[in-house]
Amino acid sequence: MGSGDQKTLRNFHQNLSQHHLQQHHQGRKQEMRDVPKGCLAIKVGQGEEQQRFVVPVIYFNHPLFMQLLKEAEEEYGFDQKGTITIPCHVEEFRYVQGMIDREKSLHQHHHVIGCFGV
Repeated sequence: MGSGDQKTLRNFHQNLSQHHLQQHHQGRKQEMRDVPKGCLAIKVGQGEEQQRFVVPVIYFNHPLFMQLLKEAEEEYGFDQKGTITIPCHVEEFRYVQGMIDREKSLHQHHHVIGCFGV
């Protein structure tokens, strides 16, 4: 990851904290109650196609998800109001989500096997 990517990620995380506070103060308490600790609600899609997803915050450090965030930045800038919106098709997002989940699952499986020396 280059220094430009790190700066973008740092700016995103700063804006994410501000974004979370704005959601809380905008009367979205009910919507946020169904978001488990360690997760964040996002919107995926454009126009009528938009769907809400609740994703683990660890996604935000994954290179595939960072690419989606970069596309969101290019489309909307860091001044998005309300929920973060990822401007890709829902099916594309589900594909990326599946890849991240499979990779995470394989990594956890490998780590557990390594810990037990199997």
